[in-house]
Amino acid sequence: MKAKMTVNKAFIISKIDPRIYGSFLEHMGRAVYTGIYEPGHKTADKNGFREDVKALVKELNVPIIRYPGGNFLSGYNWEDGVGEIGSRPKRLDLAWKTVETNEVGLHEFMNWANEVGSEVNMAVNLGTRGVDAARNIVEYCNHLGGTYWSDMRRKNGAESPFKIKTWCLGNEMDGPWQIGSKTADEYGRIAAEAAKVMKWVDPDIELVVCGSSGIGMSTFASWEATVLEHTYDHVDYLSLHSYYGNQKNDIKNYLAMSVGMDRFIKSVVAICDYIKAKKRSDKTINLSFDEWNIWYHSNEKDSKNEPWQQSPPILEDIYNFEDALLLGCLLITLLKNCDRVKIACLAQLVNVIAPIMTAEGGVAWRQTTFFPFMQAALNGHETVLRHNIDVPVYDCDDFKEVPYVEAVTIHNHEKNEIIVFAVNRCAEETVDFTVELQGFNISNIIEFSEICGYDVKQTNTKESCPVAPKAAQNAKIDGNQLIAKINPLSWNMIRVGL
Repeated sequence: MKAKMTVNKAFIISKIDPRIYGSFLEHMGRAVYTGIYEPGHKTADKNGFREDVKALVKELNVPIIRYPGGNFLSGYNWEDGVGEIGSRPKRLDLAWKTVETNEVGLHEFMNWANEVGSEVNMAVNLGTRGVDAARNIVEYCNHLGGTYWSDMRRKNGAESPFKIKTWCLGNEMDGPWQIGSKTADEYGRIAAEAAKVMKWVDPDIELVVCGSSGIGMSTFASWEATVLEHTYDHVDYLSLHSYYGNQKNDIKNYLAMSVGMDRFIKSVVAICDYIKAKKRSDKTINLSFDEWNIWYHSNEKDSKNEPWQQSPPILEDIYNFEDALLLGCLLITLLKNCDRVKIACLAQLVNVIAPIMTAEGGVAWRQTTFFPFMQAALNGHETVLRHNIDVPVYDCDDFKEVPYVEAVTIHNHEKNEIIVFAVNRCAEETVDFTVELQGFNISNIIEFSEICGYDVKQTNTKESCPVAPKAAQNAKIDGNQLIAKINPLSWNMIRVGL
């Protein structure tokens, strides 16, 4: 099979916002407790946070982490997580039917995020709380001092403000599973008022308003339009959430799901631009795809959990090789839409549908999905180039005319190189893949790595990590063309020097 992708130096999609490689940590399952935080673990630091997990998070190069939820957010009182740890209340978390100890709260998480090199995308509760709590937490986090809440922060050990830039206005507020769920008008009004006063406290913050909980919701599209009618002048981003799974056990259909992600993004962009036109506005609302991942392996197991445990295992999907391939396709799709998707959060980071897993009292390890994300987050920076790709297509149950190769080309000006990410969706054929780089003087192949050759159900475990990138050899430069052979069912990264 042959595929040819043509790009031109002059034709770009957009500069990449590094926050497109963000992640998410919710107070649920073992994401926080025995995930990032485990006092008494042999690698624990003086504050109880696992150094082995910190090291893996740093490997992923995550620039921003959404916190503290998620469904947990809509019943969370942020004040429970500040002050003396021993005096913090234990609460029932109705979202996940567990007990929250509040040992890890705002200060602890901010310090941890700083240590792993990530900003925090803080979320405010618009389920059981509202405008007052929203303005208070911004004052607590971002005001210098001399007021009730900012002085409380200083008393609690943080003399300098946290300076949190990005804030989410609630979570999935159209979902009937959500504590305090609302109609679009109800949510739009409270989100607008919260946004207004939050920016009065700190005019430099950016705000993400909730889109509907997914494209399959009956509220989809009308929810986004109504919410933006209320909030357009006060917010900067609209959120999207979507999860993917191979319930049909059909790899052709599964690997085509990034086509659905692309359609979802373009639909939401159209809604944003409709409201922009309706309001005769010069302002453009961009997107925060602040929950995306693969989630289906753990559903049956989770249905058997006993309620009211502390940090029980929830949503602990063990990912396989085909999951890594789809995750690569989804990453490429986000990058191809980077003109409007400025923030994205892989949900989640540790233990809960996560690239990083831990054993309580034991080791931490990398799931199969860790590696495509890591390679993209480390290397996929600067400018995405527009492309035309000539490649055979296929039909499957849910999608038509799916290209066998999903690919994107990035020009990194600072490093003076071209980066190509590509997935071969075909299980049978190697693809003779040509990338014509018009307007570039290309000199050499810096790196060609691939993840391929595994059974589609192959997983990584705490004992061994077989599914990982390996060096590939079948690539060369011919004039202004990169020519490579990409193996059946493979994730590929090729870096070309200029």
